[in-house]
Order: sequence, then structure tokens, then C-alpha cells
Amino acid sequence: MSRLGRVTDTGVGRALRARVEGWLRVLRDDLWTIRADPMPASTWLRWLPHGLVCLAAFGVTFGAVGQLVDNGGVGPQIAFPLGLAQGGAMVLALWRPISAWWLSTAAMLLGALEVRRHLLAGGALDFTWPWTSAGIIGHMAVLLLLALRVRTRVSVEALALTMLLTYVVQGLLGAAGYSSTGVLAVTLFAVVVVLGTALRGRREARAELVEQTTLTAEERTRRTLLEERSRIARELHDVVAHHMSVISIQAQVAPHLVENPPDELRENLAGIRQNALEALIELRRVLGVLRSEHTGPGEPFGEAGDETTPHAPQPTLDRLDALVENTRAAGREVVTHIQGERRPLPPGVELSAYRIVQEALSNALRHAPGARITVRLTYEPDGLEVEVVNGRPTGPPPPSTGAGHGLLGMRERVAMLGGTMTAHLWHWDGFKVTAFLPDTPPADTPGTDHPTARRKGTS
Repeated sequence: MSRLGRVTDTGVGRALRARVEGWLRVLRDDLWTIRADPMPASTWLRWLPHGLVCLAAFGVTFGAVGQLVDNGGVGPQIAFPLGLAQGGAMVLALWRPISAWWLSTAAMLLGALEVRRHLLAGGALDFTWPWTSAGIIGHMAVLLLLALRVRTRVSVEALALTMLLTYVVQGLLGAAGYSSTGVLAVTLFAVVVVLGTALRGRREARAELVEQTTLTAEERTRRTLLEERSRIARELHDVVAHHMSVISIQAQVAPHLVENPPDELRENLAGIRQNALEALIELRRVLGVLRSEHTGPGEPFGEAGDETTPHAPQPTLDRLDALVENTRAAGREVVTHIQGERRPLPPGVELSAYRIVQEALSNALRHAPGARITVRLTYEPDGLEVEVVNGRPTGPPPPSTGAGHGLLGMRERVAMLGGTMTAHLWHWDGFKVTAFLPDTPPADTPGTDHPTARRKGTS
């Protein structure tokens, strides 16, 4: 004893004590709990797993009672509570698997001790011991539900304690004249724990994959939206820069158009010109940042004003005929209709209308091979309505390499101008895009309380 005490007082003994205490704390945190871990509800068969478990629990309860009374020599007043506990543990495992494991383990242990008493007295000859058949089935179900709901470490701990209990009851306590079920029970318990852990890992992997796929799709949509807004900003820069250049030139020329202009007028015009020049410098800086990022793949056509020709003017509806001719040159039938009195519109409206038609034609080329395309421009008193319709395709569309967010760019342009847009399937597998672009800027946020927003819906 003195020698053992000296070893225990050493650093090795203290480290061993600390490790054992740590293991005990882990076991207490993992298994000494009544937290709820309910089974997930199925979408189509919401209560089917619960019903099957309850039906199996009913069978385990009456099977355990019958075995204990008929073959184990246990009285009904003891057998019935033990059977009810084993079956009830299966039902409880649907919501609180750890508590159910404790209940099932306690019922099995009490049943084994009661049967052992009858075996030693010779009243239960050749009975299955230490665990009954019904008890093994019930405990397997509890361990399976436990492994499906909790961490792998907790499942392994529960399995290890069950194995240890089996060894203590059968190997250390022992009995006489029984059919051993210890090895079979331990094997089956290990199999169901491995199976439950594998199914749980597979379910978690699938859930994580779905989550990552959703996040990737959202990030792709967000990135495409930012790229489209950047592209719109690059194009509108040219429009704004043109107006600022005109203001600067007019402010410089204006004093020469007035005989003996007052000094105050000269100072004001000089200030206007200086502010316009400073605004142009800032716009060029912003343009340099925007043009440093190349346009993403799949953008339709290479037009003036993009990265290939960064200093060319932005296109307007005056170039619509050339755009249509390019589409016809690709072997497609394109019909154009212009209704109302054609008039010059604000540059932003002209540019957006051109880009919407361009993107709609590009989508029709990619997704509706052989279909007839109709482009209709309607000049209304308060703006411009753009409509592009393609008919039913004559063949299957080829695989598309684009990002699939052309409609997103159209909506961004329309929302920027305070207009409305619809895009939906048309008759016989066709497609129709309609956008209304007001020729005056909205007084409030686009899409709210503006007359053009009230007159047309958005889809």
C-alpha cells in the first residue's frame, strides 16, 4: 500500500487521475442529460416513422412480458413494468434518445438480475440470458435512433457502456443453466450503431451540400447583379460625360456671345465651367476603375462603348436597324414595328432601350433556334414601350455557356429609370419581353407611386 501510495503521489499518478476525471466529465456531459433530439419530420410521410416505431414498441412490450413470465419465471407484477419500460424506451427515443437509452439499459439490467435469481434457483432452465430476445430488439432500436440523432462520440460512449455492462453481468456475475446472448447482443448493438452513424453522416453531408449549393447560387446571382450594375455605370458614364462636356463648352463660349458682359456673369460662368471640368475629371477616375474589370463571359455582342472600343459613343435607337440586320445575318427572321411619333428621348432611355432589345435578341438566338422574332417600339406621351417576342422554336436549343442572367440586367436598367418590365412565356412555347421606360426621371424610388409603375405590372 505504501508503494502504491508513493506511485500515486508522483506526477504520473496525478496525470492519470486528471485524465480519468476528464473522461468522467465527458461521459457526464454526453450521457447525463435529458435534452430533446427529435426525429426530423418527413415531407411526404410525416408520421410514418413514428408510427412504425410505436408499432414495434408495442410488439417489444408484449414480447418481453411473455418471455419473462413464461420462460424466465418472473412474476407478472415485475415482468409487465419491465416490458413496458423496454417498449416505452423505443417511443421515448424518438424525442429524447439519451434518456431512452438510460431507461432501456436500466430495464434490461433489472430484468437480467431478476432472471438470474430464478436461474440460480433452477426455475428458468436454458433461458436466454443476460438479455432477452425482446430486450435485444428494443435496445437495438434505441441505439439506432440514438446514433441517428446525436454525435458519433456519444453513440460510441453509449455502445461502450452497454458492452461493459454486458461483460459485468455475464462475465463477472454469471448465472447457471442459461443460453448466452452476450456475444450476439454486443455484435448486433455494434452493427446498428455503425449503421445509424453512417446514415446520420450521409444526411448531414447532403444537408451541407444543399446549403453550399444554395449559397453558391446566391453568390453567383449577387456577383452577376454587381457586374451588370457596373456595366450600366460604365455605359451611363459616357452619357453623363457628354452632357458635362457640353456644359463646360457652353460656359466658356457664353461670355463671348454677350457684349460687355458684367464681371459677375463672367465669374459665375467661369465657376460653372470649373465645376464641370472637375466633374469630368472625377468621372474619368471612376471610369478607369470600372473599365479595369473586364465584362463577364456570355455578354451579348461586342458593341461600341464596351471594353473592345472604350472610347466610342454609346449606342442609341438610331442604331437599332444595324442591330436587327446583324440578327438577320445570323439566319433569323426579325420584324420591326415602330408605333407613335418617333422623337428623341433622354440618352439614358435610348441606351437602355437599345440594350434591352440587344439582350432580348441574343436570348432568342440562344434559346429559340429558328423562331420568328418581332421587335415593337411604341412611343407614348410619357415614355417608350419596348416589346420583343419570339415564336415557337423549330428545334432544341444548343447548350448555353452564358450565366443565364440576361433578364436580371434588363430589370436593373428598367428599375434604374423607374419603369416596369414583364418577361414570361408566350403562345406555343414562345417568349415575350415587355418594358416601359418613362422619359422623365421618377420623383420617388423606382416602382413606388410613380404613374408609370401604376399603369403596368411587373413580373
